[in-house]
Amino acid sequence: MSQSKIKRRVGKYEIGRTIGEGTFAKVKFARNTETGEPVALKILDKEKVLKHKMAEQIKREIATMKLIKHPNVVRLYEIMGSKTKIFIVLEYVTGGELFDKIVNNGRMREDEARRYFHQLINVVDYCHSRGVYHRDLKPENLLLDAYGNLKVSDFGLSALSKQVRDDGLLHTTCGTPNYVAPEVLDDGGYDGATADLWSCGVILFVLLAGYLPFDDSNLMNLYKKISAAEFTCPPWLSFSAMKLITQILDPNPMTRITIPEILKDEWFKKGYKPPVFKEKDDTNLDDVEAVFKDYEEHHVTEQRDEQPTAMNAFELISMSKGLNLGNLFDAEEGFKRETRFTSKCPANEIIHKIEEAAKPLGFDVHKKNYKMRLQNLKAGRKGNLNVATEIFQVAPSLHMVEVRKAKGDTLEFNTVPHDSLITISLHFLDVSYC
Repeated sequence: MSQSKIKRRVGKYEIGRTIGEGTFAKVKFARNTETGEPVALKILDKEKVLKHKMAEQIKREIATMKLIKHPNVVRLYEIMGSKTKIFIVLEYVTGGELFDKIVNNGRMREDEARRYFHQLINVVDYCHSRGVYHRDLKPENLLLDAYGNLKVSDFGLSALSKQVRDDGLLHTTCGTPNYVAPEVLDDGGYDGATADLWSCGVILFVLLAGYLPFDDSNLMNLYKKISAAEFTCPPWLSFSAMKLITQILDPNPMTRITIPEILKDEWFKKGYKPPVFKEKDDTNLDDVEAVFKDYEEHHVTEQRDEQPTAMNAFELISMSKGLNLGNLFDAEEGFKRETRFTSKCPANEIIHKIEEAAKPLGFDVHKKNYKMRLQNLKAGRKGNLNVATEIFQVAPSLHMVEVRKAKGDTLEFNTVPHDSLITISLHFLDVSYC
């Protein structure tokens, strides 16, 4: 790789490509330069945090996250701050999203789905016992490590809501509509534990059926189906699996099955082994308060690079499932949530060609350095489609272009037609022949 190009660094972390983004944050691949360990770096904008009066909430949530040390939860290592940003250093999980397995292979066998459901319920039970409620369990937050074990992400960070009120209930509607419990859609308050359990039930249904139990292009119709628990189990499910799903997807939170009851359920108990792990008592919360103090001594050093990021071999391998670099540049996989291709064109020419292809297809193009955001001006069934592109230098005369979905539910994104996205990805692939 070219030694003249300086990559962006934050403290001891060398920052690479974007691997995820949300309303208030971006997540970047990064490497600890002292240990060589890969991490995921979540970056929040301080101005937005203060503008939305989220500082105290985020401090509480980060402190809680540092206390959660379950093997099936993405670990939070440390938090840093600069004058304008908050940096949250997280465990880097390499196996992709759990729901990618359904997108690629279809529904799961009951034994396989049950194993993931065991891990999910264990995580939820552990966190609830410590007063932590996720409130946004969805496909993007269910990851897999290199060994195929579940890793739940964004516990306490995804749903930045008001705390429990005097009535002992939460009152903020949050989460992804298809996974949200009926009581969350009402304005009467809800119990975080029972609401999380409903989302677990939706996830179990999707694992076993391969599609959502509640889905409708009209949001009001969707809410009505959820409120009435209007769903039908597919005929291939066993009776015991149907029974458990029905008990979890009970629209009345007062009669909905509880986690202690699930642990005794006939279907759930099959092959169940409680996790055995030792919690390390090494939590340091000093950095949580310090990051919000606008003093020079608490600021981490940032260095920026205004040229295409030079990608090393370690990062290339990390982007390829199963360490098979053939997957990385396979143009015949088709565009799903993410696609990549190579080009010998100069970076500026690649950007120009992508812009030329995108605008006639109805995409608004926003450029910054060697990154682009494409937003479809015409709202689709699930809202406006957002596509992010980024250019990396993998050799002096070779660039890799990554094109990925920037927003939306992964399962929905992959199970509904997106003709314009497929078309634009084919336009992008033409760049390979420069």
